Amino acid sequence: MKTADPRAAGRQARLAAHAFTLFALGVWAVYGLLVESYVMPGPAAVAVRLGEFVLDIHLLKHVLYTIWHILAAVVISFLIGSASALLAFYFPPARLMVHGRLSPFLNSFSGIGWTLLAVVWFGINDITVIFAISAVLVPFAIINMREGLDGLDADLFEMGESFTRRRFRRFVLIVIPSLYPFIFATLRISFGVAWKVALTAELLGGNTGLGYLLNLARQDFDMPLLLAVILIIIAFVYSTDRFVFVPIQGRLARHHGAG
Repeated sequence: MKTADPRAAGRQARLAAHAFTLFALGVWAVYGLLVESYVMPGPAAVAVRLGEFVLDIHLLKHVLYTIWHILAAVVISFLIGSASALLAFYFPPARLMVHGRLSPFLNSFSGIGWTLLAVVWFGINDITVIFAISAVLVPFAIINMREGLDGLDADLFEMGESFTRRRFRRFVLIVIPSLYPFIFATLRISFGVAWKVALTAELLGGNTGLGYLLNLARQDFDMPLLLAVILIIIAFVYSTDRFVFVPIQGRLARHHGAG
């Protein structure tokens, strides 16, 4: 039986993907000609809007504000979630509090709810947006770090105790390196979820960011701007995952056996 050429199969897959993209753009362009521009503008009008994000500093700053909101929230939620998981791991009486009360509560409360509460507490500003995103991301960090801590090798701990009695040194040299795959998974999941939550938080409680632009576009029936924002989000999230997270995951898979 003849074995298929992997390179030929790869070329066919790429050709099919590009053909689908061209087909989707063609359908979009035709539909844009059949309806009013405020319902569905064509690709050319959206492309012009995309170009304005590069040339207009006032539009570009909203992209940077959203990135800032997301990065700040990911860091804050990771630190809080990791600290909570470590507290439950090293202080067993706190396990029920963290994993039986705090994590389920945070995991069940919606991002819209946190945003509305933050608007009342902090007003419409960056703090509200970062708070709402962080509150949604904290349970992801707690759950992922808990899995990593519960899966630590007991024999590795025993070996570490034979070399040093300093708990902090064992934590830095044994625990943290063992948690690298889980730390990466937490950050990757949090980054993806943060983009979804950030738009809602900026839409309802922010005065900067892409979510704020979406709100303006909705009020002004500016569909080219709305679609341009959506395309920017898709391109940024895909590019970050493809060119940042995937290579890092490959390196972790080689060193730690992470999938």
